[in-house]
Amino acid sequence: MKKQKHTDENPQINERYENCETTQAHEPPETTEEAAEQIVDEMEVMAQKCVELNDKNLRLMAEFDNYRKRTIKERLDLLKTASESVLVDMLPLIDDFERGLQAMETSEDVVAVKEGIGLIYSKFIAFLLQNGVKAIPTENQTFDTEFHEAIITFPAPTEEQKGKIIDCVSKGYTLNEKVIRFSKVVVGE
Repeated sequence: MKKQKHTDENPQINERYENCETTQAHEPPETTEEAAEQIVDEMEVMAQKCVELNDKNLRLMAEFDNYRKRTIKERLDLLKTASESVLVDMLPLIDDFERGLQAMETSEDVVAVKEGIGLIYSKFIAFLLQNGVKAIPTENQTFDTEFHEAIITFPAPTEEQKGKIIDCVSKGYTLNEKVIRFSKVVVGE
């Protein structure tokens, strides 16, 4: 009764409701042979849809597999050539070292050789800084296990140096804020 009242008030809904009922309703088959033919036709349609969906699924799986293989190959290629630009930038430093070694063999002026080696060292440090490599500070620093590795503890000469770094045996470095080598230090106790 509610349904009838609602559709009487709105003629558009009433028309849609009637169209929906007539399109969905199947006429009952007159004989069992017609019913069997109708069922066979529906089965053929469903089988065709199943074949299409199966084919579509296989194609999608193959496409995804190709995509996965392609991305793995690209990732491997990227890893192989990722350090290329860094190594190319290091070649001038190697050239400078070779010239310095040649100069050391023939030069009588020790001061000039020292200055040359100092220039090469400062150039190399600038190169490291450009590539995000920084030395971990140790001088007069408090010992921190996030950045330092204590190789020995030593009695602190003063009370202020307890728990602080007395000496650095090997410098530590960070690459873009990630520790790539810990500083090896002597800690006062």
